[in-house]
Amino acid sequence: MLAPMKIDPATRVVLDRFGFDQARLAAAAAALAGGADPRRGNVVQGVVEPTRPRDIVALPTAGSQVRAAFYEQGLKAIKSGWVGAVILAGGMATRFGGAVKALVEVTKGKTFLDLKLADIDNVARDSGGQVPVWLISSFATDDRLREAIAGRAAELSPVTCAPQFVSLRLTPSGELFRDAAGALSPYAPGHGDMSFALLRAGAIAEFRNRGGRYLMMSNVDNLAATLDPAIIGAHMYYGRALSAELVRKSPGDRGGAPARVDGKAQLVESFRFPPEFDQDAIPLFNTNTFVIDARAIDRDFSLSYVHVEKEVDGRTAVQYERLVGELTAYLPTQFLEVDRDERFQPVKDVEELAARRAGLEKLLRDRKML
Repeated sequence: MLAPMKIDPATRVVLDRFGFDQARLAAAAAALAGGADPRRGNVVQGVVEPTRPRDIVALPTAGSQVRAAFYEQGLKAIKSGWVGAVILAGGMATRFGGAVKALVEVTKGKTFLDLKLADIDNVARDSGGQVPVWLISSFATDDRLREAIAGRAAELSPVTCAPQFVSLRLTPSGELFRDAAGALSPYAPGHGDMSFALLRAGAIAEFRNRGGRYLMMSNVDNLAATLDPAIIGAHMYYGRALSAELVRKSPGDRGGAPARVDGKAQLVESFRFPPEFDQDAIPLFNTNTFVIDARAIDRDFSLSYVHVEKEVDGRTAVQYERLVGELTAYLPTQFLEVDRDERFQPVKDVEELAARRAGLEKLLRDRKML
């Protein structure tokens, strides 16, 4: 079913360029065709419990002596060339009309990507160091992002694309899914590709060879998740391989949350909790902003591929995705509670951007990103 002659030449070029794993897709198709429960692997296995108080620490408030000490420590690390930034920029902004989300204008001719890079440039300038940046692109965004950064000065924060992988959607019965025009339907298998994409691009080896130690990862649409030296300093102080930023839940929040699985604190996506687990018992929410020791992700991980169903051209399509938060199941993690307004203001659609533009512009001016 997935023999090369069944994939048209144009699609094959895309698949070959972005690391298509045909054997894995064939196995998934066979499982669907055989009638296996497609969601069986989605729910985490083991005893799932709420976290304990000692699992989570709060970032000291702005203006406190401890926060200032963390800031100075982080600034020294940046000046020493120990810090890099990773921006997740693989998504197509379907809620913005299908544009490349990183290149959507936020305000005054500035895109999400412009503003994220302005912040990193500012921090590099303040520290007197250089902060390399890797954009986790995808088959759908890579060319446009490379065009966007082609003429950019690289003195403060050189930017490189590290594309995530690609696969093909299936039908619920295990056949290759085709859209309304009869074409195959590629997709990027989720932000869980982050560390694998960096490995494939040679980025981690390059970074470590230059003395790099810490990578801060954030979503391109979360402009509040700036490269704050205090966050880097807190990560260094607590000494875990990974630091994960959490905020207090607001009504309607659905996503990852910290929990203990067989006694180990880790992030669990909402749809991966056992049905009987009371998720309201967890007051915190994952922001998908991490600081990670580069040496800790200089290897492969057996991250789960979760079964996801999407509506494409009015029909159900099946795809399998990896989640970057699952790294917390493998790496010693410090969960860091941060102020929601200060660190978590993602923009998901046109209406939200319009409603929050004034507040975002104030935040951007306060942080000298405009």
